[in-house]
Amino acid sequence: MIIVMSPDATEAAIAAVVSRIHAAGLREHLSRGTERTLIGAIGDERALDPALFERMPGVERAMRVVREYRIVARETQPTSSVVYIRGVPFGGNAFQVIAGPSAVESELQIQSAAQAVSEAGCRLIRGAAYVQPDNPYSFQGLGVEGLEYLRNASRQRHLPMVSTLTDVRLIETFLELDVDALEIGARNMSNIDLLKEVGRLNKPVILKRGPAASLSEWLMAGETIAAGGNHNIIFCECGIKSFEPGYRTQLDIAAIVALKQETHLPVIVEPAHACGKAWMVPALSCAALAAGADGLILDVHPNPAEALCHAEQALLPEQLSALMPRLASLALTQNRVL
Repeated sequence: MIIVMSPDATEAAIAAVVSRIHAAGLREHLSRGTERTLIGAIGDERALDPALFERMPGVERAMRVVREYRIVARETQPTSSVVYIRGVPFGGNAFQVIAGPSAVESELQIQSAAQAVSEAGCRLIRGAAYVQPDNPYSFQGLGVEGLEYLRNASRQRHLPMVSTLTDVRLIETFLELDVDALEIGARNMSNIDLLKEVGRLNKPVILKRGPAASLSEWLMAGETIAAGGNHNIIFCECGIKSFEPGYRTQLDIAAIVALKQETHLPVIVEPAHACGKAWMVPALSCAALAAGADGLILDVHPNPAEALCHAEQALLPEQLSALMPRLASLALTQNRVL
């Protein structure tokens, strides 16, 4: 951390800053210029809060030199990590596609979806049993019954399953039903209590980016999980707020490139969640792969016209089957294997 003293800072003010640095177990380095004095805090500066220094007399501003997150940071681990979901690798040269309906609606629906996902060549299935719509009168999910339907379909087709965890009180249920990967939805990215609890588990976690979250806030949410001991984290970009009313949110393609520089953990993309329109999904999926994403989450429904949740963004099974060869061809140009 660097603390910049104001031009009129007294020796007493400088000494007070140095004392606070010592109290945190760090050392100081003073650089006296013609106009200002700079004080560097040497050591693990994460123990220091810049705001506390900026309230002290004679301090003009305080700036961090290293990032607040460290477990998930690439500077801590330069080589890219691979996270496995029931043996399926995310990261490295692998490119994975998780597909299935936004929500489990019936046993027949999820069985049909699992068949379509398997026949298209996808290796994992998704489906939410607990839904959090904006409208409280909309479909809320089937709950435990939906998780059981998803588990049965996933095991019959040998597809690891992914489902959204919305509440800490549901963790035991998800563990009992052996959900292979826990998805933390965009609106729960800042649910610290939930992040801390999944941090204590030995389960892969797919952490979606909140629609108003910066990259550093997203990474700090991942750090909260990792600090609990669970380093099996996959980041998922799924759109940020913009002023354009033509689609739900804006898929931040640049975030894929930036995040791959910042973290050693895998980064995947859910294009349908961002755009909210099925016809845009193939192009955005290819763009995500070209930008360096490690995988996709795709919304696929046997009959989108009858879907109880996000009908407008779901691909038909035949559309998924048509998209997979496109992705496979593009993956080869990126030295990835689908």
